[in-house]
Amino acid sequence: MGAVHGVCYGMVGDNLPSRSDVVQLYKSRNIHAMRIYNPDQEALAALRGSGIFLILDVGGLDEVQRLARDPSYAAGWVRSNVQAYYPDVLIRYIAVGNEVPAGDTGVILPAMQNVHNALASANLSSSIKVSTAVRFDVITNSFPPSSGVFRDPSGFVPIARFLDRTGAPFLANVYPYFAYKDDRGQNIRLNYATLQPGTTVRDNGNGLNYTSLFDAMVDSIYAALEKAGTPNVRVVVSESGWPSAGGFGASVDNARSYNQGLIDHIRNGTPKRSGAIETYIFAMFNENKKPGDEVERNFGLFFPNKQPVYPTTFPN
Repeated sequence: MGAVHGVCYGMVGDNLPSRSDVVQLYKSRNIHAMRIYNPDQEALAALRGSGIFLILDVGGLDEVQRLARDPSYAAGWVRSNVQAYYPDVLIRYIAVGNEVPAGDTGVILPAMQNVHNALASANLSSSIKVSTAVRFDVITNSFPPSSGVFRDPSGFVPIARFLDRTGAPFLANVYPYFAYKDDRGQNIRLNYATLQPGTTVRDNGNGLNYTSLFDAMVDSIYAALEKAGTPNVRVVVSESGWPSAGGFGASVDNARSYNQGLIDHIRNGTPKRSGAIETYIFAMFNENKKPGDEVERNFGLFFPNKQPVYPTTFPN
């Protein structure tokens, strides 16, 4: 498979289109992969026969904890949410937890193991891989990229080894926007953060040159995976995006530059790893009920009325 361009379908809004309309919008815009954050039955039904690849999240921390505690619950979860739809729905990965807080990471691996074992019992573990989606800050010493290492090796090295053993990818939410926002433009140039030309940063640790913060962030994850003894684990960018309003550096122009730049860029890989990077843009819609800062409600490529916030083009 070539470059997979996905978009995350968040549903934290009270004015969003129907699930079936959303699937049609993905198809009409050449968006070939989707991520949903819980096994929403209407969305799964709408995806039947669509040809859209899917990252299926299990849901919130409570669900991860239940899956970790009870293998029979995991088997029932797989029956209801995977076997009931696959292969009509092209479930590609199951994300066991999204940005699980640092104090709770101990539940991730047992939950992943139980879900994987349930898939294996259903003869699906070779087709559907189990992972977890992490915040970028599970990596520390990320600059220069070659110095990247897991902040909590006792928690994440065993997870990386599980991914290596099962042939699953490491799902990472990678946001140059937040690094740029936190830096306030002191050290990180806007063009470097938004995948535009003009800045080159050399990593003296590996001799590679970086022209985008996105590549540097992804390669710091690869450096951490190498130090964990799992150099063959592939990184899938399970979220990345730029807000169009609501905060420092958030504008329609910057969001379009970043997201179109990302769509065009990922086919090339990174300085450290050639080959396309499977990437999921966050998000399909501006979601008016998302909590937190105003930017959180302005990450969408589309307004809830299905009109684009700004033009983007996905390749066929």
